[in-house]
Amino acid sequence: MTESEPAAQAEQHIDAEPESKQAPNQDKKKLETWYIGSIDQGTTSTRFLIFNGLGVPVASHQIEFKQMYPHSGWMEQDPSEIVESVQTCIEEATKSFTHMGKSTDDIKAIGITSQRETTVLWHAETGEPLYSAIVWPDTRTQSIVRELKERKGADKLQDICGLPLSTYPSALKLTWLLRNVKEVQQAYDSGKLMFGTIDTWLLYKLNGGKEKNVHITDSTNASRTMFVNLHTLQYSPEVLEFFQLDTKKIILPKIVPCSDTEAFGALASGVLKGKRITGCLGDQSAALVGQLGFEPGMAKNTYGTGCFLLYNVGEKPVMSTHGLLATVAYNFGGKRKPVYALEGSIAVAGSAVKYVVNNLKFVDSSDKISECAASVEDNGGCYFVTAFSGLFAPYWIDDAQGTMFGITQYTQQGHIARAAMEATCFQTKAILDAMEKDSGHKLTELAVDGGMSNSDLCMQSQADIINIPVDRPVMRETTALGAAIVAGFAVDVWKEFEELKEINKEDRTIFQPRISDEESGKMYKRWTKAVEMSKGWLDSDPESASK
Repeated sequence: MTESEPAAQAEQHIDAEPESKQAPNQDKKKLETWYIGSIDQGTTSTRFLIFNGLGVPVASHQIEFKQMYPHSGWMEQDPSEIVESVQTCIEEATKSFTHMGKSTDDIKAIGITSQRETTVLWHAETGEPLYSAIVWPDTRTQSIVRELKERKGADKLQDICGLPLSTYPSALKLTWLLRNVKEVQQAYDSGKLMFGTIDTWLLYKLNGGKEKNVHITDSTNASRTMFVNLHTLQYSPEVLEFFQLDTKKIILPKIVPCSDTEAFGALASGVLKGKRITGCLGDQSAALVGQLGFEPGMAKNTYGTGCFLLYNVGEKPVMSTHGLLATVAYNFGGKRKPVYALEGSIAVAGSAVKYVVNNLKFVDSSDKISECAASVEDNGGCYFVTAFSGLFAPYWIDDAQGTMFGITQYTQQGHIARAAMEATCFQTKAILDAMEKDSGHKLTELAVDGGMSNSDLCMQSQADIINIPVDRPVMRETTALGAAIVAGFAVDVWKEFEELKEINKEDRTIFQPRISDEESGKMYKRWTKAVEMSKGWLDSDPESASK
């Protein structure tokens, strides 16, 4: 959910579960009484949902947790608070579930999906974190990135791991922590340093911490660290050597497929104590699975804190030459081969909306941003490059900062609100153009989900800017649904992708382009000019990243 979170909400349930078609070999009555729990741990909030076997959510609970910004460009979270938020959501959603007269005995398994590159380090002997979690958009490593780009072997990294050297992957966050946090360096020197992304940290703590010592990750999350050979899905000795890591001093999690009956353990406490965790994958992979993007050429775009477009390229990774990332789409294990994707990552999407709400005070809540943007007919010539963490795909400009162009005395709040929303749409256009060059295929339709997709105005703008239809489902909890699907496959709730083909397919909204190619092209040309002008605003050696 990192990237697909609407405003926080209390528990909810659906008393009358909607009709849903299923493949002929499915027992609909049985599926209605089989349930899968889904932990969806995102960048700004956590939720737990319970789906039935028809892919319908019947109970959920969501809470937000604290974000910390110690310096400009830094973003941190409390690892213990993240765990507590998950435990609270499980308790409250399950309470709602049982109040409906349902039994926890019918919850067959639990899946987990989470924000990806966010990095946690903890001590093997205490099981407690050594520093705050450094969150994926954090940019404190800019000077380290510049330094490492000059190191021998830097030009070969992306061909191995699929990711460029940037502030984004976990490897750079680990490098900063080793250089700057005494407790981390001491644990490393003594061979007691445990490393993980959020999935690994949650699995470790939910299983009971140091007593059970479940230290594991799945191949989608592992592929976001930079440490993994994308072709073998195991740790790359060449990459670990490049980052000067001694594997005798740092404990890396074991890498397994996303769907597994035993590897992820079981909940050690709480109302669902003993329930097996049988699925785990990164949030953007989960959204692709939740959108049923199982065929090469299928794509989805998730609009949340950031915005992430994944394009299924099949069973062999495609290394981008146009600014995109190569990553693992999903890996169900067993007889199924891993499936890969091209990814376009936009650091700032919903967080730009929050900026307009919290910093500029145009409206008092994010759900009113569309109303503000709709108060004007267009952006009035205003373009907002929302480079709060530099610019990610396909630009990879670390020294860009947020900049606004075209402001005149005519500019109103609505123009700026609309420009903030359109920024994500323009970046999506740039990513789609790059994907077409890398893959040789042009998308004919874009499936969408995430918090910003709730805005009709934003999705219509997206269709206009990319000149293809935008397809939005009624049930937009696709990230959580994806985690439920991989968990369900492990315990035979479903056995074949064909059985899922009608899930969440009814009553989808299609936004058709309403402006001409020529008009769209003019708007995009201005956006491109604005991006060029946003470069170079950061000092070459900012104080916050100089260590």
